[in-house]
Amino acid sequence: MRQPMGRGQAGPLVMAALLLGACAASRDADKAAPGDNDIAASNFANRMSGQPEPQPQFQSSPPTRPFEQKEKTDLLEFAYGYPAQAARISVLAEKFSQALKVMKADALKMAREDQKAAMASGFPFHAHALETHWAVAADTPRFLALKSESYAYTGGAHGMTGYDALLWDKERARETAIEALMTSPAAFAAAIHDRFCDALDKARAEKRGEPVRRSDDDDFTKCIDPMKQVLVPTSKDGKLIDGVTVILGPYSAGPYAEGSYDIALPVDAAMRKAIKTEYQDAFIAA
Repeated sequence: MRQPMGRGQAGPLVMAALLLGACAASRDADKAAPGDNDIAASNFANRMSGQPEPQPQFQSSPPTRPFEQKEKTDLLEFAYGYPAQAARISVLAEKFSQALKVMKADALKMAREDQKAAMASGFPFHAHALETHWAVAADTPRFLALKSESYAYTGGAHGMTGYDALLWDKERARETAIEALMTSPAAFAAAIHDRFCDALDKARAEKRGEPVRRSDDDDFTKCIDPMKQVLVPTSKDGKLIDGVTVILGPYSAGPYAEGSYDIALPVDAAMRKAIKTEYQDAFIAA
């Protein structure tokens, strides 16, 4: 039976390690250059006189790299990635790591069930796909804004694309939301409504090759509520938030063939006024 070591006692293996370490240190001292002893004496004298010893110089670690995981099997083609700016923030890195695990597990479960059902029915099974990629929309002294694009295919006629956004408050070291920056969602909606609707009509016309005539009876011509879409703060120079992009996924503003819409709205006086006073300094002056 193994006997526990008492406090302050060292077992044989520990003692052997200590002895080997002492021998190694002794050998290193014997090999030291003549000047090393002078440095050691100088450091000792500094300690005795109360002066701090010179601190060793360490090279700074390289920047954290972007994260990306890709895997392709007969069941699922999976990919997940996020930028280095997010990887440097442990809270976000952990958040994305957990999301990756859950999404992958759920996607694999669905693919297995679909494969089993296809085999039982005598139909061919088409491998599923799930990809999520996060990118930087703004990286300013106050905020890090990320946007994601996800693609999911589960064997149907076509896949679906979805979007999301994340806002990190660097000053408070916590995740927040763009809605938390607003005096109220209603005030922000009123500030951007007309510009958004006009920009959406222009984007629709460019894709369709003809002017858009708004109709409240037609989901693909009427103006939709931007506050129900994905709102992403943006910055061109990395100093201040200078715009907000409204991202509309397929079917939101037009048929699937038109894909998604990115409606960029530069910060103007009305938008800035709809931002709480404590956050206005993070937005460009209009």
